[in-house]
Amino acid sequence: MRGRIHLALTLAFVVGLGACRTVPKGAEKDTTKTFKTVVVDAGHGGKDNGAFRRYGGAEKIATLDVAKRLNRKLRESQLKTVMTRSDDVFISLDERVAIENREKNAIFVSIHFNDSRRRGIHGFETYYHSSSGRELAERIQSKLMTIPHSANRGVKTANFRVLRLAVYPAVLVECGFLSNRLEGGEARDAEYRELLADKIAEAIVEVRYGAGVYHASSEVAAEKPAEPAGPGLAPAKLRHD
Repeated sequence: MRGRIHLALTLAFVVGLGACRTVPKGAEKDTTKTFKTVVVDAGHGGKDNGAFRRYGGAEKIATLDVAKRLNRKLRESQLKTVMTRSDDVFISLDERVAIENREKNAIFVSIHFNDSRRRGIHGFETYYHSSSGRELAERIQSKLMTIPHSANRGVKTANFRVLRLAVYPAVLVECGFLSNRLEGGEARDAEYRELLADKIAEAIVEVRYGAGVYHASSEVAAEKPAEPAGPGLAPAKLRHD
């Protein structure tokens, strides 16, 4: 029995270490003013729906659509882009980290939508882990706040794996609450998704090149993958870390 307890404690300790891993000291690079590549990460995908709510549908569908729009706008702004996924497929968190870190002179932007059991909660949040991501997070949040009727839930630090293991500046953007009637409905709307992508792209370009240089076309229509079947108010499966 004592041996089993010791083994269990050892395994728990190892798992805990893995969960707390960060980029080795000295390996992190602040490319905020020099980056040439943006790694665009559409949260969730495949077997991982993310949140699934009556108002906003499946999070994985909304994140992919916004990410594709963001990808197009950044390319129009002469930035190289890499998408962690461009289809409804499952990509593990470790795979996403590997994709972001294999690029040279890059930044990482992860697109998500939020969820709460309290339907009245709404607003935008932007997260970062390393101080090198703070300026990017703050710029994105400020641009999102120019959208009419926006609620500011702030710029925050978080220990999400895709952030804490990033070699380059990395942020995770929560583009509103699918559980909220208004924001969930907007998340289904192609024009609103285009607006979200536009504001995030504008922030990225301004961080790199300065204010007043961002120009991108609008393209409301986009592919609309079939919504996965499921109960309207199924419990969310949020796995950012």
